[in-house]
Amino acid sequence: MTTKVIVAGGGIGGVASALALSKRGAEVTVLESAPEFGEVGAGLQIGPHGSRILQEWGVFDEVVARGVLPKNLVFRDAITAEELTRLDLGADFQRHYGGVYFVVHRSDLHSALVTAARAAGADLRTDSRVVDVVTEGDGVRVTLADGEELTGDVALGMDGLKSTLRAKLSEDEPVGSGYAAYRGTFPIDQVPFAADIEDVIGYIGPGCHFIQYPLRGGAMLNQVAVFHSPGYERGEVEWGGPSELDDAFARCHPTVRAATEHLWRDRWWPMYDREPISDWVDGRMLLLGDAAHPPLQYLASGAVMALEDARSIADHIPADAADWPTALAAVNAVRAPRCNRIMSTGRMWGELWHLDGAGRVARNELFRLVRGDGAYKYTDWLWSPQSA
Repeated sequence: MTTKVIVAGGGIGGVASALALSKRGAEVTVLESAPEFGEVGAGLQIGPHGSRILQEWGVFDEVVARGVLPKNLVFRDAITAEELTRLDLGADFQRHYGGVYFVVHRSDLHSALVTAARAAGADLRTDSRVVDVVTEGDGVRVTLADGEELTGDVALGMDGLKSTLRAKLSEDEPVGSGYAAYRGTFPIDQVPFAADIEDVIGYIGPGCHFIQYPLRGGAMLNQVAVFHSPGYERGEVEWGGPSELDDAFARCHPTVRAATEHLWRDRWWPMYDREPISDWVDGRMLLLGDAAHPPLQYLASGAVMALEDARSIADHIPADAADWPTALAAVNAVRAPRCNRIMSTGRMWGELWHLDGAGRVARNELFRLVRGDGAYKYTDWLWSPQSA
């Protein structure tokens, strides 16, 4: 008998889970609250831990064709623009990790997964906001905001950072980092300094950082500016506005200050995560994706963690639907330690990037010492095939 899985949330993790589970023979229904499937935001960095999964699912070629394979991952000091270290992402890197590091627009990855999930047989529904999941005997009852109820063998709560379903397991709330992010994606010919950018470049500075990389075959430049908000510290409701953006980067190198002119200034993203929790299971419901482990973005692994979740749940489909509780516990046991480590390390990495004074001097010296494949000892835990 085919097992029936209901997924609450149609973001990258939700549709990836639909694809992975459908390819294993499950009957999957994805319930997305928005009126249409889509992703907001701009670029994503996908490490080899993500590209290997996309290869397994047969969607890698399509996704990477919409993106860019950068040549290097480069860190520079935001005040002096001095190059501190670089990691060559070429043949040796790809051989070591069995996958590539690439960048892609968030909407391009999402749309490719949506198309593949539908082709695999998944039912993807919009205007379907899940408000409750209750375990009843050997199944689940899922209730929508309009009162409709669906039943299945198991449910996945993948309803994002502000998850409704997480409240069944934890009373915690999203944690404000005090940092705000501005993004901007523009055609290369509209950005005077962009033509020669072939790498992922990160300028790291006191209380701020700035990321650049090309998108869509090099036709677009993606930029992200992140800074600590004085307004947040003062307890203001609307914090992180454009005047704070300019003040935060006033000390930075002219190259960085000029780049901040090519950002969307009519919107910004306050940065939140949550405290790690170890138990993601409520009866026959399992939290995954940002509902379970929403990270700050410093390790560029939020989307990849959702892809890993999808592969893990598909790998644990039980032969008998009665065994789903055991399968959910097994996925929880595998995924929670890894994801919680990424979340905690991401917080620490952000603190390291944003040091000032003597801390900045020491950090820069440390970065200068990390060259070539010597960096692998710091990244194997995240990117190697054995880590996931």
